[in-house]
Amino acid sequence: MSITITMTDQDKSTLRTAAYGAVSLMAASGAPHKAITHGSIALTSATGLVGHVLAAKSKDIHLQGKSVAELADQVLPALTAAMSLLGKQYPGEADNFRDTVLVAIAARSGEPSPAVAAMARKITAALDAA
Repeated sequence: MSITITMTDQDKSTLRTAAYGAVSLMAASGAPHKAITHGSIALTSATGLVGHVLAAKSKDIHLQGKSVAELADQVLPALTAAMSLLGKQYPGEADNFRDTVLVAIAARSGEPSPAVAAMARKITAALDAA
């Protein structure tokens, strides 16, 4: 069975930027390399429409910045925008996207450092802001 994706290229880019940006924010906050690898695997293991969008080979993820703050300025609004977009156009996929991102940022072993835990809370808040 195949899912027909009717999202615009910009909408797909927003989802990918948000999801992969969340993993990048965790890395920039000090999450271990192994956790980041597992987070990326979680994104490419997603199912449904979200899974198709996140697994697609694309060069439309443009995260720039020399600090965590600059990266967060791009990613956190993209997370909220992705949730809003999915909530309006694909309501069943909004929870799928949220769960996928939360699994990706939780892919770690042991207690996170305070900075990593704080970033996870900010990412969750951005997902819930829509």
